[in-house]
Amino acid sequence: MSALFPEALVTLDGIAGHQHLRTSRIASVLGNRLGSSPLDYAVAHHLLEGAEHAASARDADRLAWYRNTTVRDLTHLSVDPHIVLSPRPADMLRSEISETAYYLVDPDTNPATPEALGLVRAAIASATEHGFGTLLTQHAPVICLLNRRQLDETLHSWALTRLPSTVFTDYTSHPEVLARDLIHEAAHNWLNDALAAHDVRFPTDVTFFSPWRGTDRPVFGLLHACWAFALTVLYVREARRSATGAVVPFLDTHLRHQAVQFAAATEHLEQALPHVTAHEVRERIVRAVGKVVGPAGTGCW
Repeated sequence: MSALFPEALVTLDGIAGHQHLRTSRIASVLGNRLGSSPLDYAVAHHLLEGAEHAASARDADRLAWYRNTTVRDLTHLSVDPHIVLSPRPADMLRSEISETAYYLVDPDTNPATPEALGLVRAAIASATEHGFGTLLTQHAPVICLLNRRQLDETLHSWALTRLPSTVFTDYTSHPEVLARDLIHEAAHNWLNDALAAHDVRFPTDVTFFSPWRGTDRPVFGLLHACWAFALTVLYVREARRSATGAVVPFLDTHLRHQAVQFAAATEHLEQALPHVTAHEVRERIVRAVGKVVGPAGTGCW
């Protein structure tokens, strides 16, 4: 697979404009001078949430920090063009914005360890080599490393709609695994931005079976699963070719598992796709999944 294919998949008119508009509105609310980069877009949402927390706590100093901080003040956290965070478990937050724990950059945020930064650099390099550099630059500019795990342990990763372009993920010592999970969560962020940019709305009373969850899911959930897992399969297929050591059977297991899941999901996805009213977005989902399941699975799309 040419590296140009994934780059073309995630190149979509309207997303940059959507991000710029959101960033400028947040900058206006905060009264600071945020820029227009994907990193500014991600950081803007951290600053907005942080400012709301500080205002609720009547913490004037912290509120001032969130209102005055820009990306230029966070270069000590960067692996250009990304920011890498590595909070302690006690630093993770829970609130009404999410049932899942999350973290906001704050005045006390420390740089990640050199080892963690090196792992992120290697993961980004691997993703970029196989055509996913643009996806990570534009939709995972803030990377929050959580718990270090072994390959035989469960890895958790997630993204939040209230913190777009931030990825939260466990990790191992293998850059291919981190790259896979960054791509997966960045794909969720991409789809959220693409749907918002093209004003796609889904019915709330229509569901389809999702083999990834083993239950019926809204249209939004099934599409997200198919899109995000399709991109991880495309990446792992290529990364597997040059991988060595213990990560090879791990990647092979991922590919086998996803083949089973997509075989079970194809019919349901076919029924869900008409709900994607923006042709540009629908076409990219079809192309990505088509590369995964092959021509036999895409004949009637």
